[in-house]
Amino acid sequence: MATAASFLNPLLALLSLLLICLFPSTLASSPCNGPCNSYDDCEGKLTCTNGRCTDDPDIGTHICTGAGSPSKDDGCNPTGSMMCNGVNYPTYTCSPPMSSSTDAILTVNNFSRGGDGGGPSECDGSYHDNTEQVVALSTGWFDHRRLCFQMIRITTDDGKSTTAKVVDECDSRNGCDPEHAGQQPCRNNIVDGSAAVWNALGLNTDDGEVHVTWSMA
Repeated sequence: MATAASFLNPLLALLSLLLICLFPSTLASSPCNGPCNSYDDCEGKLTCTNGRCTDDPDIGTHICTGAGSPSKDDGCNPTGSMMCNGVNYPTYTCSPPMSSSTDAILTVNNFSRGGDGGGPSECDGSYHDNTEQVVALSTGWFDHRRLCFQMIRITTDDGKSTTAKVVDECDSRNGCDPEHAGQQPCRNNIVDGSAAVWNALGLNTDDGEVHVTWSMA
């Protein structure tokens, strides 16, 4: 029996390795401070350092630390958590305080029918074409539809700016269901913009996330 076990153990290890190589898509991408084994395990432009997804110093991202990241002293702490695709995400009912230049992370969203935005926009119950400059705001900033149809100004770190209309909530409380296109809850500092917003700012949507500031237009 000992000989058989010694023979089987290497085979089982090899089989596990083959499964990981053949089916990498089953592994969920981790957000800031999420678990990782390699760069490919992390969302967007994050890198894997000491088993956790963090900002990549070679690229100069400021998603997890520094400007635009959720802060422990901004008065907005997680109110719970949600397990989504094997990763535990914090949930929020608040966002960092708004100002004349509010730090945020700009993400990209497809607001059209069948897009990655899931259901229709919260403000008008409609879908929006990718040529429209529209955004969704994290739950705290959306504030129970208070900013519906308001125009905001979004400014990049190099000074380019544009305006966009608030049409939806980037839900920081719920996710991982058909209504949210299977996506995890939003972080509490997200401005989720259409491709038209990214184009107006001269940004590449393939980057996925960039630091911006925003204010009421």
